[in-house]
Amino acid sequence: MSTPPTLPDFYRLLAYDEVGSTNEEARRFAAEGAPEGTLVWARSQSAGRARRGRQWVSDPGNLYFSLILRPNHPAAMAAQLGFAAALAIGEAAVEFLPDNVRVGYKWPNDVLVEGRKLSGILLESQGGAPGRIAWLVLGCGINLASFPEGTETPATSLLAAGGGEVAPGAMLEAIAGHFLAHYERWCRDGFAPLRQKWLARVHGLHQTIRVRLSNEEILGVFAGLDEDGTLLLDQGAARRHIGAGEVFLIGR
Repeated sequence: MSTPPTLPDFYRLLAYDEVGSTNEEARRFAAEGAPEGTLVWARSQSAGRARRGRQWVSDPGNLYFSLILRPNHPAAMAAQLGFAAALAIGEAAVEFLPDNVRVGYKWPNDVLVEGRKLSGILLESQGGAPGRIAWLVLGCGINLASFPEGTETPATSLLAAGGGEVAPGAMLEAIAGHFLAHYERWCRDGFAPLRQKWLARVHGLHQTIRVRLSNEEILGVFAGLDEDGTLLLDQGAARRHIGAGEVFLIGR
């Protein structure tokens, strides 16, 4: 690899030209006791994974990394760190994109540029003491130079959106700084500050959306986030609280 990125002291960078999956590598290191802040970065992946077991296309030129965290928090709060990662990726993207390009978020943790998906985030965790997190692996893939065609949610890249040619190391530096700030605040102040920032740029708020659950698809009006990060979906007079699923904006 070329000169490694400069990261805050919190991080311990492990850089590779290619791995099967950065999440698999990070999970192995976490199980072996690797400290919080261990960050596995690869130029490409031969077996990248997305949510629900899908493949994440991992061509060279994009950014793929997985971060080990060990927050002393209840396991039920683990998914909130996906919002922290999305915010960090979105804020980093803004640094490289023209001012008139719109960056936003889609529940639970997609980052959108002009309504098209820029990144994917995969969280995997292991429980420790009763009800607590032993470790959490936060995997991120960001389309910098290329993006897959024909995906159910239309995708884009930083380059295609007008951000120019951004080196993976430069993007990693930007994300790392933003994420650390959000993580430290989450550890100190809980989810409320992340929730407020995320809702300020969310797509589809107060609009009808389609939500794919494990065994059904439903329509409703996206009413916001509960205080723990679950999606609030209004169906007539009834309000549903959805903890896991995929959201599709109507008309996309």
